[in-house]
Amino acid sequence: MSERLAIIGGTGLNALTDVGTPLERIDTPYGRASTAVLETRLAGRAVLFLARHGRPHRVPPHRINYRANLWLLKELGATAVIASNAVGGIADGLEAGAVVVPDQIIDYTWGREHTYMDETRLCHVDFTAPYDERLRRALVDGGGELVSRGSGVYGCTQGPRLESAAEIDRMARDGCDVVGMTGMPEAGLARELALPYASICLVVNQAAGRSPVPLSEAEMGRVAAQTISRVVEVLSRATGSL
Repeated sequence: MSERLAIIGGTGLNALTDVGTPLERIDTPYGRASTAVLETRLAGRAVLFLARHGRPHRVPPHRINYRANLWLLKELGATAVIASNAVGGIADGLEAGAVVVPDQIIDYTWGREHTYMDETRLCHVDFTAPYDERLRRALVDGGGELVSRGSGVYGCTQGPRLESAAEIDRMARDGCDVVGMTGMPEAGLARELALPYASICLVVNQAAGRSPVPLSEAEMGRVAAQTISRVVEVLSRATGSL
């Protein structure tokens, strides 16, 4: 059976192409998904696309129904998921426009609906390696020169506010290379559903205390708009190789 790839678009990636067929179902046993899933094409193959923050972009990170989003993608036939995430760069050399494919994650969030086990049989899933290595390799190898770093630790904060400089210093001590607000519980839920999952991160700013200028949402948006094509190209190359 051929793989059915789903792509979750984060900030800056509300659509893969200008064409697509919306699949009207958004209700799940866990509530409503962020928006309708689009059936579209990438690299000559059919893929599913879900805009994580809704369409238009309006759902804040802590209010996203991650359980519904992942459940719906699996119900629609997804057998693997690649997620895009806009992040801040913590590690040296990760400036705006850099593309990172993380291999580890640290969860600093709280209060989010982070498991399906409240309603199903209890199962302690192995999360030693939170991202699927085969999908990661497709992104890293396919992305080639477009991928700035093929490994790293994603630190997921609660949001929607940005972090303080001291919080970023703490995350750096913890080993985080990038910081975002949507990596968890998405990765953990995918593991509970046995959905292979990987992330591609676009650095849209240097994290608090790392930037020589004050952080600006407008500037982050500008960077995302100018560089998101790099993410789409890596996704296209990876999709073609899967």
